[in-house]
Amino acid sequence: MAKSASSNVNGASSEEIQSIDRLIEQGHSAMAEISQCDQSRIDEIVTAVAWSLYKPENARRLAEMAVEDTGIGNVKDKIIKNQRKTFGTLRDLMRVKTVGIINEDRGRGLVQYGKPVGVVAAITPSTNPAATPVNKSMMALKGANAIIIAPSPAGWSSTNATVELMRSALAKVGAPQDLVQILPEPVSRNLTKLLMQQADLIIATGSQNNVRSAYSSGTPAIGVGAGNVPVIIDSSADLKDAAEKISASKTFDNSTSCSSENSLIILDDVYEEAISALQSAGAYRCSSDEKTAIQQKLWINGNLNRELIAKDADIFARGIGLGKSSEAAKFFLVEEDFDPDSLFTDEKLSLVLTVYRARDFDHAETLVRDILNVQGRGHSCGIHTSNPDHPTQIAENIDVVRVLVNQAHTFGNGGSFNNALNFTLSMGCGTWGGNSISENLNYRHFINITNLVTTIAEDKPTEEDLFGAYFERYGKE
Repeated sequence: MAKSASSNVNGASSEEIQSIDRLIEQGHSAMAEISQCDQSRIDEIVTAVAWSLYKPENARRLAEMAVEDTGIGNVKDKIIKNQRKTFGTLRDLMRVKTVGIINEDRGRGLVQYGKPVGVVAAITPSTNPAATPVNKSMMALKGANAIIIAPSPAGWSSTNATVELMRSALAKVGAPQDLVQILPEPVSRNLTKLLMQQADLIIATGSQNNVRSAYSSGTPAIGVGAGNVPVIIDSSADLKDAAEKISASKTFDNSTSCSSENSLIILDDVYEEAISALQSAGAYRCSSDEKTAIQQKLWINGNLNRELIAKDADIFARGIGLGKSSEAAKFFLVEEDFDPDSLFTDEKLSLVLTVYRARDFDHAETLVRDILNVQGRGHSCGIHTSNPDHPTQIAENIDVVRVLVNQAHTFGNGGSFNNALNFTLSMGCGTWGGNSISENLNYRHFINITNLVTTIAEDKPTEEDLFGAYFERYGKE
């Protein structure tokens, strides 16, 4: 059942309220039309939506629109992202059951049924105005839900074009188009808040203001935490391999990903050798004066400069005034000692990578923790090493959901074809990052489960079985 609009946002106009009421009603009506669909039919619908973005000409057109609309990232990498994330997510979704009987364990007297969560409100960022809406829509549709996209105003045109393609794909396979909808332009805070109040579930990706607003809406919400990824280059690392992976990851889509490396922590005994390997992979080592110039221009009154974030390296270099020799670089290294008040310790959304020198591995671990305590706690970190004990130490001691070993972080953190993480564009950060999930957003978050429970042979241990060890040590008093 749709929620009442009586508790609407203060200041919302009657037109805004009616607009959201209409979208919610249309979403529920579309859900009713597919409520009896079996798994194969649901999978057909999901596949149609996936193809709408994966189709090469669509992936390119939407990538071009995204860069033109937002000025963020680059077309080549957005094409890859549009296709790779969609393909990987479709792979994951085609391997699972979400409607009807999804699990049956007769030995335990348990049968589980997957059911929809309802109309999903998806708050999506300007960094991925095509890939994120399709990714969320595929997951929502897999659970037989409807979804309403609330895009960043900066990305509305490209997101709207994406939604139109998804709706056309739904119509092509005979599914109701209103399974996927979008807030009308201009997207306002009132509209987005009204949508969050009336939806059945919110998935919030983007700024932490969006996430906090989702959690305070009164509607069940899943938000994601801020990224600020630190990566260790260990003494035992293959330095050439590490540098090439870091370069590929850091430069992908001009560092728009929350999984992009923001800091490197290099062990002292391989520091200069690692810097040389990074330079061979395209890094530019900034002088202290150039570091000062970056600080003065990358931030304006403490906020990132939108004229410089997520720009191509040559545009960034000219914008900072680094000189001709820097314009051929792929990314920029800024070296410093850890300072929690330094702007370089935070997420930079640009081709700038802060570099720290660690005395030993324990110091490197401390630096990872210190950086994440500034921003990014819960999200992820990485390590390049051939010592299997060091990743274990990091995983045991650092409060993050994901620790990636010898991987290009941007390509592995949101799922990869050579690791076991679910493909996604939204990374949960657990309670460490103020989130309700500590895993990659996936299909399980878009279904409710009914448990049909029948009796089985009694499974009741004795008192001695449960308390025996305690009684023996502490007695019964």
